[in-house]
Amino acid sequence: MNLSETAFVRKLQPTDDFTQSSRFGLRWFTPEAEFPLCGHATLASAAVLFQKRKNMNITLTFVTMSGELKARRAEDGIVLDFPAYPTFPQDFHEVEDLIKAAIGDTLVQDIRYSPDTKNLMVRLSDSYDRSFLESLKVNTEPLPGVEKTGKVRGLILTLRGEPGAQTAPYDFYSRYFAPWVGIAEDPVTGSTHTLLGPYWSEELGKKEMRAFQCSRRGGELDISLRPDGRVDIKGGAVIVLEGMLTA
Repeated sequence: MNLSETAFVRKLQPTDDFTQSSRFGLRWFTPEAEFPLCGHATLASAAVLFQKRKNMNITLTFVTMSGELKARRAEDGIVLDFPAYPTFPQDFHEVEDLIKAAIGDTLVQDIRYSPDTKNLMVRLSDSYDRSFLESLKVNTEPLPGVEKTGKVRGLILTLRGEPGAQTAPYDFYSRYFAPWVGIAEDPVTGSTHTLLGPYWSEELGKKEMRAFQCSRRGGELDISLRPDGRVDIKGGAVIVLEGMLTA
């Protein structure tokens, strides 16, 4: 498919049924590598099971490299039950070359690292707005050569939202780049919100947030931090293409 990521759903037992069973195995692949966690491909997998295979369950459980993930029906979409990952302050000088190669002299307000996802999160200055993040030219080509220790597999740029904006109000914005696994820029990334959600929840003092990923395609996400230490991510899914792979 040459897209990030392609999802493969499998039966856990030979007697399982795609219409009646509620537990399945799930794996995700970029064009170059298997990926440990993917939000939109999980959303798509649940949508296919609910809409095409007419699965009768309210909630589906997927057994993955990141543990058990759940997807449940909602009136206006599908809610993904994902882990909530902490981020830790990152010394600027240790990643200065990587940041400079990616965004030049753009002002940075905070830098965090997620060991669980191997993502480097760079918060841009509050002096910038959404249009700046959308138009920012990010140079991803040299990044795997600058950072080749294996510590970083993805770069998140994030920005505080604009509560008084004329358009729909969002609590925070983001963009995501993962050239280390063959993704120059991902359109919408549920997995990055497993750490963006907890980070912005603490920064803004909110448990319910609305986020927008500022890729060329763009995408909205509803984020809810739960008392059990997990995060709900809600989005819509529309099936636009069907086909069959042959050997």
